[in-house]
Amino acid sequence: MKNMKKAVALSAGVLLSLSACAGGSADSSSSSSGANNQKPLVWFNRQPSNSSTGDLDKDALNFNENTYYVGFDASQGAELQGQMVAEYIEKHKDTIDRNGDGKIGYVLAIGDVGHNDSIARTRGVRKALDTAVEEGGNILSDPTETNANAVKEGSLGSFKVVELASKEMKTGAGATWDAGTAGDTITAWSGKFGDDIDLVISNNDGMGMAMFNKWSKAQKVPTFGYDANSDAVAAIADGYGGTISQHADVQAYLTLRVLRNALDGKDVMEGIAKADEAGNVLSDDDYKYVEDERSFYALNVAVTADNYKDFLDSTVTYEPVSKQVNGETKKVWLDIYNSADNFLGSTYQPLLQKYDKLLNLDVEYIGGDGQTESNITNRLGNPGAYDAFAINMVKTDNAVSYTSLLNQ
Repeated sequence: MKNMKKAVALSAGVLLSLSACAGGSADSSSSSSGANNQKPLVWFNRQPSNSSTGDLDKDALNFNENTYYVGFDASQGAELQGQMVAEYIEKHKDTIDRNGDGKIGYVLAIGDVGHNDSIARTRGVRKALDTAVEEGGNILSDPTETNANAVKEGSLGSFKVVELASKEMKTGAGATWDAGTAGDTITAWSGKFGDDIDLVISNNDGMGMAMFNKWSKAQKVPTFGYDANSDAVAAIADGYGGTISQHADVQAYLTLRVLRNALDGKDVMEGIAKADEAGNVLSDDDYKYVEDERSFYALNVAVTADNYKDFLDSTVTYEPVSKQVNGETKKVWLDIYNSADNFLGSTYQPLLQKYDKLLNLDVEYIGGDGQTESNITNRLGNPGAYDAFAINMVKTDNAVSYTSLLNQ
């Protein structure tokens, strides 16, 4: 992986824009011509798929000829997270077993049990730590809270490995990936398991940092997350074990670049696989494109004590694609499924807000509640006022909630 130092700093304090009201605030006099169901559409962060089986929703991914998905390689990243934890255990084998019982006990914070990324990360950790149980050819990703038989005792080197507990971090209102729930849960787990807990592992940094700040930092228990949020990267200096960068800078660029190319009638790979007039271009180390899935996937990199200083600011654009592009300004409707989501709010949207200027896109940002699709779709009442759409669903099954609006 090439050097990932980035350029173009973002001033602090960029917050999610919740300014959109019902029906959208764009001036209808600037509406683009053509049917809404023929306008460019990018699904991002949450790939249209069946939340039970993981099967892709090909109808949503092929909604029109200018429809794509932008995310990251979940399987590669999940594998990397598991390897990172296993390598940490090997490197610290003389000190990792806190009570000297010959067992490495870990607890696992699960984000959304129906989310492909969460499923992949849970499987990646269990596979690497040899606690995985297979059923029907797949590693089980159920929380032990609901399925005690989802894991087995594993072994790693001279250690036995035990998943002491795992739980979906979900609020009573239904919001998942919830940091507050994770903080409360680690308090309960520490009271139950005490110094049997040698590692804390999380499906993302939001939950991981909540547990780190609430308990594991003071106890000097290494904690591992995912997303490379700035606060988590900085916390590596204070004992946070590590995280995974899903190359959010590349994802944010691709999310808007694909729309820009479609709006201009250009090859989808302009400024991606091949340089544009300004010189923007990505390499094979940065992403991959899977044609039959119509999906762009950014590649991941482990962030540990060895390299974390290169990742301290997650909100600067990626240098190879940070050059200004010329073109007519176009309007884009874009939603963030949950205005309180740490990764999307503190990393992804600030990057989008930099790239929208570089790509001459006038983006209206809609912040959802993380619980109901209608909280977002109710604000897509005038799709004719926009030239393109970027959609981040609450649930991966619900693409039709959006495409039905564009088909009207």
